[in-house]
Amino acid sequence: MVRIAIILISLMAALAMGGCKRAEAPALHADPNACGDPIGGIDSWQIATPESVGLSRAVLCPMVKWLAESKLDNVHAVLVVRHGKLVFEQYFTGADEHLGRAVGNVTFGPTVRHDERSVSKSVVALVMGIAIDRGWVKSIDEPVLSFFPEYANLATPQKSRITIRDLLTMSSGIEWHEEDVPYTSPDNSEIIMDTSSDPLRAALAPPIVAAPGQIWNYNSGSTELLGAILKKATGQGVDELAGTLLFAPLGITDFTWYKHSNLSPHAAGGLRLRPRDLAKIGQLILQHGSWNGSQIVPAAWIAEATAPHLMGEALFFYGYQFWLGRSLVDGKEIHWPAAVGLGGQRLFVVPALDLVVVVNSGMYTSPLQGLVPLEVLDRYVMRSLEPSPPATG
Repeated sequence: MVRIAIILISLMAALAMGGCKRAEAPALHADPNACGDPIGGIDSWQIATPESVGLSRAVLCPMVKWLAESKLDNVHAVLVVRHGKLVFEQYFTGADEHLGRAVGNVTFGPTVRHDERSVSKSVVALVMGIAIDRGWVKSIDEPVLSFFPEYANLATPQKSRITIRDLLTMSSGIEWHEEDVPYTSPDNSEIIMDTSSDPLRAALAPPIVAAPGQIWNYNSGSTELLGAILKKATGQGVDELAGTLLFAPLGITDFTWYKHSNLSPHAAGGLRLRPRDLAKIGQLILQHGSWNGSQIVPAAWIAEATAPHLMGEALFFYGYQFWLGRSLVDGKEIHWPAAVGLGGQRLFVVPALDLVVVVNSGMYTSPLQGLVPLEVLDRYVMRSLEPSPPATG
């Protein structure tokens, strides 16, 4: 998962740096001077110009040149949605991986899926909200171990107090070393879990080192347990549940979800989506869980999931598997939730501006993977907002 602490590196360094592999924009547009023009007729997205929704194309276009010519990052896609319309869509060619396996250079486009890595966690949280609303899971305050009698030998008085809420906020108190140990190390807790023949036991086995619900600690095992709870409660894997309960109503049909060696879905980081479909999930959040007149995710759950519950990493608060950040626009503090994945995968949702921004990248080991998506958001998209006309009396 992305080291969000990277964001504290001086933004001045980021301004002087650009991308890792030299990117070439694929021939998706007939006009050689086109910049971020969305392609119509592919899916249900309404297409519009940036100016029609109060954004400046002249500010957005330099971002394309910056990303295409940069040598220190590897951005694959940037999409901008405002007022429910897709107004900017730019793809590049660059080196990519499929869950850590190098696949060489890929020419990205509107119909090409991308690893979303830990963005998957936020999707799992949305599915949990649906499951609770339907009564399949009674409450987020249910004890986690009550779902896993097969691991009764791991129970302690402290572990018995861990609830679904604690998993959602990554505050189980279980000892977990994911961000303080490299993913290349066999001592990394997620690697131990992912390579185990029994990932759930690996997630539950470490000792308790803090009272549940008190201290945030990034823990992919928490999301794996959430996925397993959903399977226990419904009989379906989180990939199946997401497909029928969340994706189908949004018209998302082209997705895959990696699986562990035991064939259970990799809940914490296995989702692959088209960038346009990831943007639909952002729009659903903007619309308080509603889509085409139907309530897909309860509005109250959207509000809770994207509200701050704990101090997370660096300057971020943490919700239910969502990161909560802020930007400064015209002297005003603008808050946003984000789904965050290793390598520079980002889904920024900005309710105050009715705005969704998607970034997909291949910066899986780059120290800039936290900075570059923020540069896209703050340096270009936020600055492209055209001033509102003065009020007339």
